[in-house]
Amino acid sequence: MKLSQPGGAFARMFFAFLILLLVPGLASAQKNKAPSAPAKAPAAAPKAPAPAAHAPAAGGAHTNTSTAGHTNTSNAGRTNTSTAGRTNTTGGARTSTAGGARTNTTAGRTNTATGAKTGSTNTTAKAGSVSHPGGGKTVTTASGNKREVSASGKTTSVTTKSGATARMGSNGKVGSIHSGNTTINHGAGGQRRVETRRADGSRVVSNGRHGGYVEHGFNRGGRSYNRRTYYRGGRAYTRVYGRGYYHGAYYNHYYPGYYYGGGYYGYAYGGWGAPVAYSWGWGGNPWYGYYGYYFNPYPVYAAPAFWITDYLIAQNLQAAYAASAENANAAAANANAAAANANAAAQGGGDGGQQVAQQDQGSGGGGAVILTPEVKEAIAEEVKAQIKAEQVAAAASGPQAPAAAPAASAQNTNPDAPPPAGTPEVVPDALNPSNRTFIVSDALNPQLADGTECSLTQGDVLTRIDDTPDANQNVKVLVSGSQKGDCHSGQQLSVAVNDLQEMHNHFREQIDDGLGELAKKQGTGGIPAAPAGSATPKANPEGQAQPDLTAQADIEKTNTQADATEKEVQVAANEGVGS
Repeated sequence: MKLSQPGGAFARMFFAFLILLLVPGLASAQKNKAPSAPAKAPAAAPKAPAPAAHAPAAGGAHTNTSTAGHTNTSNAGRTNTSTAGRTNTTGGARTSTAGGARTNTTAGRTNTATGAKTGSTNTTAKAGSVSHPGGGKTVTTASGNKREVSASGKTTSVTTKSGATARMGSNGKVGSIHSGNTTINHGAGGQRRVETRRADGSRVVSNGRHGGYVEHGFNRGGRSYNRRTYYRGGRAYTRVYGRGYYHGAYYNHYYPGYYYGGGYYGYAYGGWGAPVAYSWGWGGNPWYGYYGYYFNPYPVYAAPAFWITDYLIAQNLQAAYAASAENANAAAANANAAAANANAAAQGGGDGGQQVAQQDQGSGGGGAVILTPEVKEAIAEEVKAQIKAEQVAAAASGPQAPAAAPAASAQNTNPDAPPPAGTPEVVPDALNPSNRTFIVSDALNPQLADGTECSLTQGDVLTRIDDTPDANQNVKVLVSGSQKGDCHSGQQLSVAVNDLQEMHNHFREQIDDGLGELAKKQGTGGIPAAPAGSATPKANPEGQAQPDLTAQADIEKTNTQADATEKEVQVAANEGVGS
């Protein structure tokens, strides 16, 4: 019995061990048994994997990929890409694109929604105002236009939602507008000057509804020139300018189209002996009555230089009056259209800012506006100096024969490029110590200390009091004579050297026009005759060029584009802040 017990225990242990080996095999066979019917396909795409299944990306971003092709990337901004082709990006600004094509931009957010039109973009800034340290604020309207308001409550500038910026005059009206490559300047009397700089460096300038010029650069004989085709009174004519480089900028230098004999210049400069009374016949002209507060002709003329002085002052005032009359109707139409559009666009109250209206037609005060005898004397001295200088230039000029028009292939396609190294600088005539008095030839809008502007109108008179331009190529001038509504007489302003040079060139052009008129009238109407044969003009080759045949169309196109900009600015300036 003792021997059989160990044997039984051993048998039981062996049997238990055998069972342990057989059970896992049976379980595995049962688990791998094929199902009785195929499993159905999922009814919908599976949900995104749980966070535990995410594979972390660098920098804290993570990417999830499922059988539906859904990818999420986030790190302050998240991108989701699904089989529907939709992308969402968030992180301050969001872009959504879904099966469509319309893009809307609102407060920095871009959404593209299904079924919209490609390329249509609406940009709207949040309406309201932002105060600035030290006073003043920026006001944004419901349409996305902006208005800068000074600490004193004056609107100093308006920026439209398309980017055109208008600076306001101290009278609350638009002074200048900058839009892309175009600048518009307004005079107090309603005059408008529009300048457009084209991609090739050429310029189109409108000085009224039916006048202006187109300027192109060209090379002739290895030298650089500018040719202007003026279009006025239904006719086209040219002026030619040499180009000088000074302190990083180019300046035009006028070349007379014609010279006269030396005796004629002596006649124009020296005097007539006895004073001459002359009737201009201006008495019944509207411009003359309008400017009666400003301009009085000499009662008699001691020398032709004084006759030419009155001639060129009158020419400037007539041009200013004509430009004012031409633009008055257009300005009124723009103002009326702007008011109607602003009323339709307004969504509530306003900020109390000034509204833009038609420019003053001779209203307002500009201080001492009388063109005093002292100022006229200064102008006459400049006239005499330029006559003398032209006499010298005529004597030194070459053969008096017309020059051929510049070939189109000779035009300088980049007239503002710096000159070759070593090119000597040429001091502009406007900085010549002898040239101090300037007659404004185009509407300008110098900026004042409070951020607003005042206007300078054709016929105003400036005296340069600086000899050296500042870093911005500006010099100080004194307003010696101003018309109503313009910068005050006695006021000191900063004016660009290039603007003074343009005034000087125009001054010389008008002296030449005056010499031409005097040559026609000498010996008649009480004017003594000039030396025989000396008053016959002879062409100056350097001052000759053929006119641009497209000048009229280019000027009209510039005016049309400026009209559209004016209307946009009128709407922006009159629009109240949305609620």
